[in-house]
Formats: sequence, structure tokens, C-alpha cells
Amino acid sequence: MYIPTLDLSLMIDSVGFVLSGLIYTLGISLAAFVLGNLIGLSLTILGLLPNKGLKVIIRFYISFLRGVPALVLLFLLYFGLPYQLPALVAAILCFSLTSSAFIGEIYRGALAGVDPGQWDAAYALGQTFPQAIRWVILPQAFRLTIPALSNVAMDLVKGTSLAAMITVPDIFQKAKIIGGRTFDYMSMYVLVAVIYWLLCLAIGNGQTRLENYFNRRFGEVR
Repeated sequence: MYIPTLDLSLMIDSVGFVLSGLIYTLGISLAAFVLGNLIGLSLTILGLLPNKGLKVIIRFYISFLRGVPALVLLFLLYFGLPYQLPALVAAILCFSLTSSAFIGEIYRGALAGVDPGQWDAAYALGQTFPQAIRWVILPQAFRLTIPALSNVAMDLVKGTSLAAMITVPDIFQKAKIIGGRTFDYMSMYVLVAVIYWLLCLAIGNGQTRLENYFNRRFGEVR
């Protein structure tokens, strides 16, 4: 009977090698988060326009990408296209598209939470739709998105472990390599779990600092 154990010495010795994949984990997460925000915010703003056909397309896009598992989309992008994308590009594209659907809904809810009178005030000052969005609505809405966007960032960091399935040498792939060499996957998986946990703690700390900054500058959000 196999009884899993933890080899602390192996875990300590392997930290350096596993962390060598951190640049891929953080790089994919950051790129996907930035692109996901750009796409998601664009979808939200376009959805405000009085165009029913555009609204249908946007709702389909969001519904489809929220409903398809990231691993399935990753395999479609890496194995299913006529031209095989580099693994890193496929991973960034996958997580950008997936996160954009959730981020789009976050921004849509935040914009809906802004007092409609703010739109009237902006238009009364002679601002155009783009000006009202940029200078009046988005600054107020962004404060409401911080907790939800932090959750998306955490999900992206953890979700990048799927990139190991297409040979991206992130921290999970590095842990698998050592596990294969030593036949001690248990120790490696616990080590990589702790690393992901610490990364998420850092994101959570950043969220708290950002919320406190906005609360000090603009007053507490209620």
C-alpha cells in the first residue's frame, strides 16, 4: 500500500528550479490580465451603444467564453488551428479571451452601479459619450471593480498551471519534471501549491492597499 509522504529536503532543494518557471507564470498572468481588461472594457463600452446586433454578438461572446473550460480553449488554440501557435502565445491568448468574458461582466455591473444622474451631469456639462465614460463614469466604476478584478487575477495565476499541458515551462511544469525524476510527485505538488498560495496572498495584499488608497482619496465606497 502506497503511503504518501513529504520529503522536506527535496522540496527545499527544488525551490530554485521550480521558481525558475515563475517568469512564465507571472508573465502569462500579467499579459492575460492586461489584455483581458482591454477586451472586457471594450466589450462593456460597445455594449452601451444602441446597436442590437452588436449587443447580441457581445452577449454570445461572453456567454460562450464563460461556458467553455479554459483547458478546452487552450487545446483548441494549440492543437486545433491550421497553423500551430507557439505554446506561450496560445496560453496568453487563451487566458486573455477567457478572462475578458468575466472582466466584461465585472465592468458592466460596475457601470450599472454608477448613479444614472452622473451621465446627465456629464452631458449637461457638454461632454460627449467618450468623454463622459473616460472622465466621469469609469473613475467611479473602477473603484467598484477592485475586489472582483483581484479574484480574476488570482484565478489567472492559478489557471496558468494549465499551460504546463502544452509544455510551457511554468512553475507547475518545473515541479512535474522533478516529480518525474524522483517519483515523488506529492512533495512537488505540495511545494507548488504553497508557491501559488503565496502569490495569491500577494495579490490579496495589493487589493487591500488599492482599496485603502481609493478610500483615502475619494471616501469609502458604500
